[in-house]
Amino acid sequence: MKKKKWNRFLAVVLLAMIVALLLSGCGKKSRKQENKETIRVYLWSTNLYEKYAPYIQSQLPDVNIEFVVGNNDLDFYRFLQENDGMPDIITCCRFSLHDALPLQNSLMDLSTTNEAGAVYNSYLNSFMNEDGSVNWLPVCADAHGFVVNKALFEKYNIPLPGDYKSFVSACQAFEKVGIRGFVADYFYDYTCMETLQGLSASELSSTDGRKWRTAYSDPASTEKVGLDNVVWPDAFERMEQFIKDTKLGPNDLNLDYDTVDNLYQNGALAMYFGSSFGVKKYKDQGIDTVFLPFFEQNGEKWIMTTPYFQVALNSELEKDETRRDNAMKVLKVMLSAKAQNIIADGQDTLSYSQDVPLRLTDYLKDVKSVIEENHMYIRIASNDFFSVSQNVVSKMITGEYNSQQAYQAFDSMLRQSKDTSNEKVVLNSPKSYSNYFYSDGGNESYSVMANTLRGCYKSDVLLATSNSFTGSVLQADYTEKMAGNMIMPNGLCAYKKKMSGAELLETVQSFVEGTKGGFQPFNKGSLPVVSGISIEVKEKNGKYTLLKIKKDGKQLKEDDTFTVTCLATENNMTPFLTDEDHGFTKEEQQVKDTWVDYVLQGNAVLAEPEQYITLRE
Repeated sequence: MKKKKWNRFLAVVLLAMIVALLLSGCGKKSRKQENKETIRVYLWSTNLYEKYAPYIQSQLPDVNIEFVVGNNDLDFYRFLQENDGMPDIITCCRFSLHDALPLQNSLMDLSTTNEAGAVYNSYLNSFMNEDGSVNWLPVCADAHGFVVNKALFEKYNIPLPGDYKSFVSACQAFEKVGIRGFVADYFYDYTCMETLQGLSASELSSTDGRKWRTAYSDPASTEKVGLDNVVWPDAFERMEQFIKDTKLGPNDLNLDYDTVDNLYQNGALAMYFGSSFGVKKYKDQGIDTVFLPFFEQNGEKWIMTTPYFQVALNSELEKDETRRDNAMKVLKVMLSAKAQNIIADGQDTLSYSQDVPLRLTDYLKDVKSVIEENHMYIRIASNDFFSVSQNVVSKMITGEYNSQQAYQAFDSMLRQSKDTSNEKVVLNSPKSYSNYFYSDGGNESYSVMANTLRGCYKSDVLLATSNSFTGSVLQADYTEKMAGNMIMPNGLCAYKKKMSGAELLETVQSFVEGTKGGFQPFNKGSLPVVSGISIEVKEKNGKYTLLKIKKDGKQLKEDDTFTVTCLATENNMTPFLTDEDHGFTKEEQQVKDTWVDYVLQGNAVLAEPEQYITLRE
């Protein structure tokens, strides 16, 4: 009897221990489980990190989404694919079906989804593979045409252009009063490319134009396709005439956007090639501005559109029903009317989807008839077209090429195969590091980058916003281009300051908890990356609180002194720079340039990652 009681007692104790262990583990997830529950979304622009990403997360509170600022380059994603680093969801603006061919087998077929079904057929056809599958879907369109200072036209009694002839007349009239009629930022490849296409949008959208484009964009084609001899010779003649009519010259090739913007704001420029965003910007400044289309020489009017980005999903998602379902939920929100309106940022929403109502503001009222006529040309945006357009159009502007020479040169360069075999390896990573955020340590890849850069900047502590780095550090050989792509592409800057422990605490707190006018963490994947210190953070109802900071395993002392480098965009750093005595010194080089210089020195070594954060829920 005693033995039975003793056995019963042991059983009760053992059961209690098991229950205690189970309870102690509640709320803690394994790294494998965290991986499974996380959907990684690569955004092509930092701008999408500000409002768009937080909105998507807010609509899906039960889905853990990590947003990474990737690159606007399909070469970047091919590199990730080749080295087992493909994210779950990809976005890219510089896109062509032909450029995307190497990724096809790694991407989901979306052709039977509701999201693809909502895209107008005329646009969906541009994304359809030869077998009828669809890997990429477009979000809302960005409209490009002429941004026009209406106030200047009224001041000098010059009629607003209504066709190509009156456009040229306006340029000549402004020249007589010492004002530039038209110029644009021809320093950039996209301006050269879009001007060339925009002047011939009517012809490029014709039957002959579509026939050529289908052949050029065919992802199944194994041959390099050049220009045809039907549509394109005339396109270069129109470009040549446009250069003469607007008096573009060699000096204009040095004009960047800021220079053109200053000319316009100061009343020294009447018209430039740009997007409808400029209309809103100048109207808000009190400059009476309108948006006008490309005036074709056949009398038609066209605006150029480009999807703000294209989106695709990793085919690996199909191996796990839960992950696939979560990714489709994310895609649905990304393509929703509200999300596309956020992208439009108060401007007109021109969507390729039937599910998103057309929303026209006063900014596009002058091209409403053009939109209603469906005269919205989607630019050809392959990598080749960007680089070749800049080369050829620049030489047309300098007078080196006439229209015939330009046509021949463009055709020849399109047909040439790009040789990448001799690209020099500048960095070798012997290991791959996880790109997931773990509550018990943080993001290994980001930690590697932060620790390495802390050494570059010779600092005791480094703080970086979560969007500073572009995803995984892979076990791979990196060329200069791919090494540069490890850093956020949109103007990441470095700010250095000597700080006391008390100041460091305040700064880290602002990075973790968010600060007015600066970056606001909106999920755990958006928490900052730190190097040289470790932090403990509490999460409650989607808000984050800094609990403690340790340096070398010891509690931070307020009177200690540290050299601290902060990595952030200028916009996100603004709240820290309002006081004239803020003490921060901005590094002359952007972070990407500093990083590339480091790896080009040779023998660059990546630092080991650290467990820099503990997140308590």
